Amino acid sequence: MSTGHGADSAPAPSAADETHPHEAPQDASQGAPHDAPQSPPPNAPQSTPPNAPRGAPHSAAGQGTPPAAAHDASRGAPHKRGAAPEAGAKTSMFASLRIRNYRLFALGQVVSNTGTWMQRIAQDWLVHSLTGSSTAVGITTALQFLPMLLFGLYGGVIADRCSKRTLLFATQSAMGLTGLVLAALTLSGNVQVAHVYALAFVLGLITVVDNPTRQTFVSEMVGPTQIRNAVSLNSANFQSARLVGPAVAGVLISAVGGGWAFLINGLSFAAPLIGLLMMRAGELYTSKPVERGKGQLREGLRYVRGHPELLWPIVLVGFIGTFGFNFPIWLTAFTSDVFHEGAGTYGALNFLMAVGSVAGALLAARRGQSRMRLMAGAALVFGVLEMVAALSPSYWLFAALMAPIGLAGLTFNVTANSSVQLASDPAMRGRVMSLFMMVFVGGTPIGGPIMGWITDTFGARMGFLAGGLISAVAAVAVALVLARIAGLRPAVSLRRGQPPVRFVRREAVTEAA
Repeated sequence: MSTGHGADSAPAPSAADETHPHEAPQDASQGAPHDAPQSPPPNAPQSTPPNAPRGAPHSAAGQGTPPAAAHDASRGAPHKRGAAPEAGAKTSMFASLRIRNYRLFALGQVVSNTGTWMQRIAQDWLVHSLTGSSTAVGITTALQFLPMLLFGLYGGVIADRCSKRTLLFATQSAMGLTGLVLAALTLSGNVQVAHVYALAFVLGLITVVDNPTRQTFVSEMVGPTQIRNAVSLNSANFQSARLVGPAVAGVLISAVGGGWAFLINGLSFAAPLIGLLMMRAGELYTSKPVERGKGQLREGLRYVRGHPELLWPIVLVGFIGTFGFNFPIWLTAFTSDVFHEGAGTYGALNFLMAVGSVAGALLAARRGQSRMRLMAGAALVFGVLEMVAALSPSYWLFAALMAPIGLAGLTFNVTANSSVQLASDPAMRGRVMSLFMMVFVGGTPIGGPIMGWITDTFGARMGFLAGGLISAVAAVAVALVLARIAGLRPAVSLRRGQPPVRFVRREAVTEAA
């Protein structure tokens, strides 16, 4: 279902959910520390869907409460699913799966994401087999994500204007068709690198609309109080499929060829399409589409620019997405050029990374808050682990580092996603998320060829090392900027029981001096 790096998460709730879609929320950068836990108000009011009985209250934001919840509320008892968790409190790991529409969505994702990972592995290996070039693999990845860089913001505008469910049905159908076309070309023996390039670009065009639509649609399925949990479960879903897809793809490539992986991926899109058809429209928290108007794209950019708690996490996401998440390039190069192994080993490395990613997503599902310090810290750990893996002397140490890299990368991804969207007005959410995905996924057309060239010219180790170094430096730089904006500064402590480096208020450091 998804073509991203695992950033396929639902938007997290915002305190602005209780505002009118066309009213600008208060600047979250004023009067609140950026490192504070971000969560919806515990007693946030909810509204009813468009088909609710007359007389039921409606929120200005247009997000509805299912009829059952409205019925409970009318009797004075809080509906269990509608009660927001307290800030910082741990929640049930699988809370969102209690909601029928989301269960249908999640089941469809399990099947479709497994096919997506099978195609991703088979596609990387096919291009490398046809060309013997890491640069070619990088170009394929770049073409798939180039449309996001060029047109990503327009996808957010479309998502804000249209019915999410209808739009998703169209995009998912088109994505399945690209898999079937690639399967036909490969199984017939007529596939060429140019075909893979072209289909990768077409898939990227579809993703421009699919990504922001899918993310905002999840908020319509689970409501404002379960969205943070859905962010993590979506990532866990995507990464769980990564446990199965690469392994199956490796077996298929070795036994009968990668064409069958492409065929299975194309057919797998039937699952999310069936799930969309089976959903109950009356139980959706539908949001009012934004009316067509001039300057909506520029309005979204101005909104992000005026909110540092949105701008700087997106900047960090851009650096790490562009230079730190080029694993198709590095893992194919390490497998073939450093360890001199085949597709099975490549699939095994992806499997190990997925294990860590699933663990990171499930841990995030239990976390009751999203902190900027966790986002920056996970990004730093991610970059450092990549550098260590690049210099690892043996295959076994390299393989052992894949799980921690996956855990750190997914923790960063989910935390950044939640932090950004917790601070977003619901009327701007599609445009904010399109910008988020544009810099995270859309940076690949820049970083992919660069990292591929470094890998081909200086070797796999130098390519991987460069990506980790850029990620670590960007994490430190953004952490310092966010700390300065929040009135914090780093402090070094040698006392037992305290971290050696921590952020404290500027006044506290001045008094201690």
